[in-house]
Amino acid sequence: MKLNERSVAHYATCDSPADHAGFLRKRVERHHHHTHHTTSYQRRWFVLKGNLLFYFEERESREPMGLVVLEGCTVELCEAAEEFAFAIRFDDAGAKAYVLVADGQAAMEAWVKALSRASFDYMRLVVRELEKQLEEACKSLAACRKSPRRSSSGRKRHLSNPALLPVQEKPAVLENGYCTWGSSGVPGVTSSPDRDGGYSKPPPLPPRRRSAAGSAAGSPAPGLSLALQERQQRGNL
Repeated sequence: MKLNERSVAHYATCDSPADHAGFLRKRVERHHHHTHHTTSYQRRWFVLKGNLLFYFEERESREPMGLVVLEGCTVELCEAAEEFAFAIRFDDAGAKAYVLVADGQAAMEAWVKALSRASFDYMRLVVRELEKQLEEACKSLAACRKSPRRSSSGRKRHLSNPALLPVQEKPAVLENGYCTWGSSGVPGVTSSPDRDGGYSKPPPLPPRRRSAAGSAAGSPAPGLSLALQERQQRGNL
């Protein structure tokens, strides 16, 4: 991949916010004659913007010393002489691996997390997952709008209140031409509590009319009983 050095350098030092920044020690391998090499670490200021990892000689430097494009790579912990070390390795067999050392455990975990999320492959996966969630949410919303709204719930709540139940009119029972009183007072009317906390008593029943047929079947009428007594007295005489 070819990059415009001037544009890249401007992007590295412009005022655009960085995704992560901090000091790391970068491993440097020096090769000498007869295949002898030594390993040392240089302290550099690293700035992560998007999928580009810049490193500077100092924090105040205006030009980056190098650039790592974080595509087709993996970030993993590695075994090294230095503690809190991690490596950026690429899929290509001949690609260079970058071994970096953080100042502590928290800094190392923060860098590994930020670098693992920096590639466009990871961003593509995140975008696909968000699109899938949005599609499912739209489908569920459309299904809720198409389903008919039930209006019977309000009616059920209304009828569940005993005070709101319709009163069933029953024909009044007549006895001897008078209406009988129920335990709740007048038919169709509920009794109300009195001052003492009890319920008001219904008025007394009116006296029943005694008919001739009723007296013959039951006790004799007052007029007839007097006539019978007179007859008995005359018979005794």
